[in-house]
Amino acid sequence: MMKMNVKNVLCVAILIAISSVNCLGKTAHKSALLKYDKQIDGIIKQMTLEEKINMLHAKHMFVSAGVERLGIADMIYADGPFGIREEMQPDGWMPLGWEKDKATFFPTGSALAATWSPELAYAYGTGMAREARLRGKDMILGPAINIQRIPTGGRTYEYLSEDPFLSSRLSVGYTKGVQDNGVAACLKHYALNNQENNRGTVNVIVGERAMREIYLPPFKAAVEEADAYGVMAAYNKVNGWWCAENDILLNKILRDQWGFAGMVISDWNGTHSTVDAITNGLNVEMPTQKYLGKALLDSVKAGLVSEDIIDKRVREILRVRLAIKPIPKEEANQEMTSQPAQQKIAYDVACKSIVLLKNDGSLPLDLSKKPVIAVIGANAKQTMGLGGMGAGVKTLYEVTPFEGLQNKIGDKAELVYAKGYEPIVFNFADFFKKKTPEELEKEAREKEITAKRLAAEAVDVASKADIVLFIGGDNRAVESEGRDRKDIKLPSGQDNLIQAIAKVNPNIITVLTSGAPNDLNVVKPISKALLISWFNGTEGGNALADVLVGNISPSGRLPFTLPIKLEDSPAYALGNYPQGKKGADVFADLVSQTEKVEKSKDDGSEKELKNDPNTAIYSEESLVGYRWFDTKNIPVMYPFGYGLTYTNFEYADLKTTKDTYGKDDVITVSFKLKNTGSVAADEVAQAYVHRINPSVEWPNKELKAFSRVTLKPGESKTVKLNIPVKNLQYWNEATQSWADDLCNIELQVGANVSDIKLQKKIALM
Repeated sequence: MMKMNVKNVLCVAILIAISSVNCLGKTAHKSALLKYDKQIDGIIKQMTLEEKINMLHAKHMFVSAGVERLGIADMIYADGPFGIREEMQPDGWMPLGWEKDKATFFPTGSALAATWSPELAYAYGTGMAREARLRGKDMILGPAINIQRIPTGGRTYEYLSEDPFLSSRLSVGYTKGVQDNGVAACLKHYALNNQENNRGTVNVIVGERAMREIYLPPFKAAVEEADAYGVMAAYNKVNGWWCAENDILLNKILRDQWGFAGMVISDWNGTHSTVDAITNGLNVEMPTQKYLGKALLDSVKAGLVSEDIIDKRVREILRVRLAIKPIPKEEANQEMTSQPAQQKIAYDVACKSIVLLKNDGSLPLDLSKKPVIAVIGANAKQTMGLGGMGAGVKTLYEVTPFEGLQNKIGDKAELVYAKGYEPIVFNFADFFKKKTPEELEKEAREKEITAKRLAAEAVDVASKADIVLFIGGDNRAVESEGRDRKDIKLPSGQDNLIQAIAKVNPNIITVLTSGAPNDLNVVKPISKALLISWFNGTEGGNALADVLVGNISPSGRLPFTLPIKLEDSPAYALGNYPQGKKGADVFADLVSQTEKVEKSKDDGSEKELKNDPNTAIYSEESLVGYRWFDTKNIPVMYPFGYGLTYTNFEYADLKTTKDTYGKDDVITVSFKLKNTGSVAADEVAQAYVHRINPSVEWPNKELKAFSRVTLKPGESKTVKLNIPVKNLQYWNEATQSWADDLCNIELQVGANVSDIKLQKKIALM
C-alpha cells in the first residue's frame, strides 16, 4: 500500500489539473449522443441567452426547463434508484395523494449486488424504466454506485458493493436496462460520496491511484460501456474542490478521458458557485436557481462567463433531451405504475439475492409433521419501502416475511407471531431537535418497560414452538440517508432477546433483513441457520419463504465483507472514520428549509485534518473491503463473495489457453464445475488475480471475473471466464496514465475470496 499524505495528494491534483492526457493513450469513448449535434446547432442559434440559462437550473423540485417556444420539453426526473417515487407538489415534499403512482419496490442496491448477476441488473433497469415511462419521467436518479467504504454507511443499502469490478458489471447492466427502454440513467453520486455524516461539507483527501482503481471504475464502466446519459455530482469535496464544480472530475476525467457527452446535475442543494460551477462542468443546478439563474445571467453580461460555455452546457442537455422522447402530460399517470412484469423482476432479483450464511441442516424447513413455528421479530411484519430520510417507494403492495410464510406454508405448519422488540422509528425532527435530559430519561424508561414486555411475550411463544424463526436486522429508519450508523450492532436489543429465546428453545433460524453489515457475534453461534434477506422489495417475503421451505435453493453471495468487529474495518482501524462530530445534513436542511451548514476548511496539517469532521483522509488507499482483510491477514466473520446453497459444488481442471500473455491479450480461464448434491442450484464462480512479482504494490488479490452458473443435480459444465490483460493495469501517478505491470500472476478460482479451489500461474510479458 502506497504511503499517502495530504501534500502528495494535492500535488497530484495539480498535475491532473494541467493534464488532459487520455488515460489509455487512445480515442475516448464516442457517445451515441453526438449524433444530435448538427440538429442542436440549429436549435441553439434560435435561442436567446435568457432561454439558454433557463435550462441550467431547476424549474420545479424535480423538473428543469426546456424551451416551449422551440418545442423543447422540460426534463422530468424520477427519484430514486430502487423504485419510482410518488408524485409530489411541484415545489415541495408533500405527496399529492394519487392512487396510480403506486410503484414496484425493487430490492435495494446491496440486494441487487448480492445476485452477482449483470443480467438481473439489466432486467432491474428495464423494470425501473418501464415504470418511469408510465409516469412521464425522462431521467431516473440512479443507479447509486459509490463504493461501500465503511460498514456503517447510511446508504450502504443503496450502493452495490465494496468491490469496483462487481459494482462496474452491475452498473453497466442497470444503465443499459434503463436506457434501452427510453429513459436516461443518472449515475450517482459522482464521486467518493462514501459517508453520510457531514456529506455536505466533507473534503475527501484521496490518492489518485486509489481514486482511479477503486472509486471511479463503476462510473467509468457505465459511461464507456453503457453510454450513460446523466451523472449527478456528489455533495462532498474531492481534494479541495466541490464535486459540482470539480474541473478534474467533471471535465478532464468524465468528459475528456471517458468521452461522456451527456449532462451533469447537482445533488439537491449541492451547488456552491456560479462561475466555477458552470465553467468546470455542471449543467443543471437542482432544485433551485441561486447560482445558475440570474447570477449566471449577470456573470455572462459582465464578461465573467463566455456565452460559448453556456452554449456548451446547453448542448449537453439538448443531446439527452433529443435522445429521450418526452411523454405527453396527458398520457402520463394513466395506468397503475406497478405492473406484473415489473413485480416478477423484483421477485427474481429477491430470490437470487438471499444469502445463506450458516446451515446445520435445519433448512429447508421440514414441514412433514406440521410443526409449530414461532415467528419472532418486528421485521417479520415490517415493510421497507419507506422509512428514513431520502427516496422511498409508495408501493402497490409489499409482501412481508410473515405474509410470505403464510403464502408458501399454508396449513402445513402453525405460525405463531411475537413482535419481540420495538423497532426504531424514523423521526425527521431528530435531525434538528436535541432532547432535554428529562425527555431522554423518560423515553429510556418507557423503552425499557416495552422491551421487557415484548421480550417476555416472545420467550413464552418460543418455549411452546418446535422451531423459532427469528426475523430481525435493521430497517429503513436505522439505515438512512443523511446519517451513518454509530455501530453495526443489531438495534432494539435484539442480541439480548435472541439469547433469552435460546435458553428456552435452541432450534433457532435467524433471518436478518438488513441492507448493510451487522455484528453477528451473538446470533451466529446460537442460530442453527443464518440468512440475510436484505430490504428485498415488493416480493421480498415470497422470495424468502420460497428459500426457507426449499422451493428454491439460496444463491446470493455477499457483496461486502462481514467483519468480526467494526474496528477491524480499514477506515476504523486506521482512525480515518469517524472524523469528528456530525453536523447538520445538507439535504435535511433543504427539506426543512433551515439554514445551510457551514463550509469546510481545506487547510491544516494531517493530524489536525484527522480531527476535523469536515475532512476524510483515505489513507487505506486501495485496501478497501476484502482487499484490506485479505492483505493484512485479518480474520472475518464471513468473507466477500460468501454464500451457501442446499447443495455442494466441485471445481476441477483449471486451464488457460496459454501460459504467457501479452498486454493486448485476453486471458481465457476454463474449469469444470459439478453439482454433486441432490437439488438444483446456482453457483457463483469467482476468479481473483494475485500478483507474484509485481513492480508496484498491490492488494493480495483482486476480483477480475465471475459467473453465475445454474446446475441440476449431478450436472457438470465447463465454465469460461475472460480477463483482458488491460484490466490488470494500474494508475501511474507520475505519468498520469494507465500502465502495465507485466509480471507473473496466479489465477485463483473459487467460491469466495477466502475459499480458493483452483490455482494456476501464468506470465504477463
